[in-house]
Amino acid sequence: MKTTRLCSGIILGIMILVVGPGAVRAQPSGDPCEQGNLLYGKGDYDGAILLYSQAIGLDPNNSIAYNNRGLSYHNKDEYDLAIQDCTEALRLNPNYAYAYYNRGNIYRDKGEYDLAIQDYNQALRLDSNCAIAYHNRGAVYHTKGDNDLALQDYNQALRLDSNYATAYNSRGVVYHTKGENDLALQDYNQALRLDSNYAYAYNNRGNIYRHKGEYDLAIQDYNQALRLNPNSADAYNNRGDAYRDKGEYDLAIQDYAEALRLNPNYADAYANRGSAYDDKGEYDPAIQDYNQALRLNPNDAYNYNNRGFSYDNKGEHDLAIQDYTQALRLDSNYATAYCNRGNTYMDKREYDLAIQDYNQTLRLIPNSAEAYFSRGNAYKDKGEHDLAIQDYTQALKLDSNYATAYNNRGVVYHTKGDNDLALQDYNQALRLDSNYAYAYNSRGRAYDAKGQYDLAIKDCSQAFKLDSSLVTPLYYSAKACEHAGRTADALAGYEHFVAVAPAADSELVAKAEARIQALKPE
Repeated sequence: MKTTRLCSGIILGIMILVVGPGAVRAQPSGDPCEQGNLLYGKGDYDGAILLYSQAIGLDPNNSIAYNNRGLSYHNKDEYDLAIQDCTEALRLNPNYAYAYYNRGNIYRDKGEYDLAIQDYNQALRLDSNCAIAYHNRGAVYHTKGDNDLALQDYNQALRLDSNYATAYNSRGVVYHTKGENDLALQDYNQALRLDSNYAYAYNNRGNIYRHKGEYDLAIQDYNQALRLNPNSADAYNNRGDAYRDKGEYDLAIQDYAEALRLNPNYADAYANRGSAYDDKGEYDPAIQDYNQALRLNPNDAYNYNNRGFSYDNKGEHDLAIQDYTQALRLDSNYATAYCNRGNTYMDKREYDLAIQDYNQTLRLIPNSAEAYFSRGNAYKDKGEHDLAIQDYTQALKLDSNYATAYNNRGVVYHTKGDNDLALQDYNQALRLDSNYAYAYNSRGRAYDAKGQYDLAIKDCSQAFKLDSSLVTPLYYSAKACEHAGRTADALAGYEHFVAVAPAADSELVAKAEARIQALKPE
């Protein structure tokens, strides 16, 4: 049994709108600074820079011209020049709150978060009612992972401006990060009440609906986000996630492809499309997409894990182990990679190595029913039946609806000759899943061992009826017929089994052929 991937590179798609209050200040009519402001407003930053430079030439002490030229450089991503100009504006006017605020934004975009916070602090010291400075400082705290401080700042921004849609959206993002999805949903709803054309809020609310399992509502919100912003790679990626969660893999793949058309360097979209291909059983294109994701982000443990999962599904166990091992080099606390590598060792019948990996999984996630179940399987296959029963029992304490654990514990009881206990477990497995073909087959074998041949034949027949790809029930049904003295039925059953059994069942085929020879009339 393979473990479900914990993560396949899913992104939140958070986008925070940041604009400066009074960022470009008006000047007297005819002044080159005001003319620069007009060009700035039109997005002509080069023209604005020329006019602000003229204003500075006319008045070298014009702090507003320095501030506004700095904003123009910022919009051109020329951060060092922007910082120089804002710094000069502050030298000329040490109480210029907006220059502190604007320089904070530049430091933020450069990734110099501590300097950004210092400047927002200064801006707020000079203007304690500047809601957007609280907001943007909150955004930096969130980026740094200081979500409680971020919440404090967003709360203060909303106290100052209760109609601040962006602050509601941003606070919703923090609540989502903290797992408080109902509060996040409330904030996104409020943001959209205030601004019904707020594409980012639709996108983010869609993320909440998706995490709550309300995929159709999520898709509706992503549709709205894309109606408002047709070039949003994030919204396509996120809608793809919702389609994938619904099992609509082709629609998901279409959306991931569109996200990649809009942003060819979108590593998460490659990773997510790889997961969709993997879910479809198309392992080669999945591996190709994980390769692309790893080319863009070579230190992403999740994508090594996911590529390993695809290799494992292809039967390329050594390549899978290499990838799981690399994932663990990058993140030594990656429980899913340990569990998946353990599963691959199981495929290779290297049970001791598998048990070591399941031990690591349980060290990291002590309440993982799946890890106990998997380790139980390893002990079962090693013949350490009592340890297997202990692990299956622990898995069932953690998840009382784990039908497969009941079935497998029953198998061990049957192997030990405790068929009454085995039957109890098979019955419980079938109460939980009435279409569980393996449990019918297992229960049929237990009935056969107890001499209840009619019940055995009935269960084995039901197993094959539920899953015709599971052919071993044909063998065990024939065996029960033989034990019941129904020689003709037994012979026909063994012949049917031999005719349809795959090569993997060669040992059982040999037994069936031997019984055919023994039962055939002289």
